[in-house]
Amino acid sequence: MAARDIFADPISTDAPPANFGRKSDHPVHRLGINSKGPIGTNKFYGNFFLGNQTFPTYLHPYAVAWPRGQGASGSWGLAISHVEAHQRVYGPVKPQTGAVSYFINPVGVHSVVLSAKELGNGTTLTTEALTDFSAQISLHPTAHAAAAVQFPLVQGSAFITAIYNGASPVLQTGVSYRTVTKTTKDPKPNVTKYKLHLADNTTWLVYAHHTRGAALDLEVINSGLARAKGPFYGTVQVAKDPGACSGGEALYDQACGAYATGIKLSGSVDGCKGRYIFSFQKCGLAGTTLAMFALPHHQASFDGHTKTKMTGVRMQTTTKGVAMAVLADEWTMVEGALPVDMGFLPWSPQAGSVGAISEGTKRAIRNTAIQEVSQNILGQTDQGSMYFSGKALAKFAGLMLAINDLLGDHTLAQTGLNQLKVAFARYSQNAQKYPLVYESAWGGVVSSATYVTGDKIADFGNSLYNDHHFHFGYFIYTAAVIGHLDPSWLTSSNRAYVNTLVRDVANPSARDEYFPAWRCFDWFHGHSWAHGLFDSLDGKDQESSSEDSMHAYAIKIGNLLLALLTRSLQSYYLYTTTNTIQPGNFTPNKVAGILFENKIDHNTFFGSNIEYIQGIHMLPLLPHTP
Repeated sequence: MAARDIFADPISTDAPPANFGRKSDHPVHRLGINSKGPIGTNKFYGNFFLGNQTFPTYLHPYAVAWPRGQGASGSWGLAISHVEAHQRVYGPVKPQTGAVSYFINPVGVHSVVLSAKELGNGTTLTTEALTDFSAQISLHPTAHAAAAVQFPLVQGSAFITAIYNGASPVLQTGVSYRTVTKTTKDPKPNVTKYKLHLADNTTWLVYAHHTRGAALDLEVINSGLARAKGPFYGTVQVAKDPGACSGGEALYDQACGAYATGIKLSGSVDGCKGRYIFSFQKCGLAGTTLAMFALPHHQASFDGHTKTKMTGVRMQTTTKGVAMAVLADEWTMVEGALPVDMGFLPWSPQAGSVGAISEGTKRAIRNTAIQEVSQNILGQTDQGSMYFSGKALAKFAGLMLAINDLLGDHTLAQTGLNQLKVAFARYSQNAQKYPLVYESAWGGVVSSATYVTGDKIADFGNSLYNDHHFHFGYFIYTAAVIGHLDPSWLTSSNRAYVNTLVRDVANPSARDEYFPAWRCFDWFHGHSWAHGLFDSLDGKDQESSSEDSMHAYAIKIGNLLLALLTRSLQSYYLYTTTNTIQPGNFTPNKVAGILFENKIDHNTFFGSNIEYIQGIHMLPLLPHTP
């Protein structure tokens, strides 16, 4: 009997509660998006529909960008780049840690650009088929013309693939060609292969699979331009050769002609063991197995079968260490230590939950608890900010939990709980200063602050989908504690409110027509992105890894999310002396600071004090935190 897919069913398919206002517009317009329904606002492809659409998109190991007629190549096609570790730029050494303050990878490199003769000043870019792992980019000669070339982009792709349906391919570079050579032997029937040797001593491989008509026949015009002699039907794929001794070229010869179009996520839990599976959706040459690149945390958690598909072909990524090519149409990752016995009380992997404390400890806590319960709970939780109000609610929820479950003082706990319920009701009834609204332009629940004030960064950008898993995670945790202390509180209206917040940040199913799947959490990277509808040269980012894990703890999706976060955060965010994934001159910082897709900056958005930087990866202190 097959294990139940824990991601198959939506949390709910009901409309958000009626007390959420409705908006059909949003301060950020959908630019060039041809997909209908909810759109992932915090996904890797956001730069393609934000700003002027030209900032890079990071696929790992490659980055792609639309030059829009500018930059080193001046092209109207899609520029491809890959950065090696020696190209990084490092910041100054911090005296507090002895480590460099940041590292960043160069942008604006146009190693190879896939374009078409038909593209020029009137070119427009549209996006389609936007999912939690993939997007299709289309380049049109004019706003009303059919696409000249389309690019299915999937995280981890070994090739950047361009689909032509009668346009004439153009291959450009902003680096300069040394040689453009057609190989004497085709790797497969109907597949033509070229080698592009660039002035920076890199070699790029081109595979053109023609499905009808003539094979790709390139004519070199100058050191920056090679173009086809006629129209082309089929795919042109580009990959960087990792090196003569890497085995990369042989792998690409084997895998060329097929390309990924998406990833279907499934998962299951059996006791303390969980697994999640990437089933790659693909097109192209039948009978060809996909080559895809796995990040270090994937490699470390592959099951036995998937490990046999690892090729040994490696490529550097920008901020996630060295990726390895895997020749398989499906990956299975296993997490074998799910925290199934973790509840509300202090917990550790070794001791489990700790519910008994000494009488002396109880007396000390009780004296402080009496003072804290007497605080103005209603006032402190009315901050005019979903973030600060949520933090205050969660603080008092933890207080009532400790009083009730650790001290055993049910009377004192009830006194505070009654106030906490009233404070929470302000939000569940949507009566706060800036009520939440459901907006259907992108598909989600946002603060009305930006609609009212015009300030896009009001409440840390909540209206533009920044930090939703932080903000709403505190509310979800608070609701879980209230429901634990008083199950009668779990009415249909309270459940609907909390489930709406969960659906906004972590809807697991495309069958929910009101919210995109996994707005914040990125199952490819193994952690969330806090960055919403703002374009960014360095891609998506996240600052507080501890608030990311807090939202996962509050939701506790079969504990699998927490287990995966443990692995990914210890790989990319939280550094011990044994970490070999991030640069050795950066890891003495012990924490990332702010992790972007293209850089890591040991800093915060609100200050450079060392206690701010380290502390943002510690708080809040909950059972799941170290």
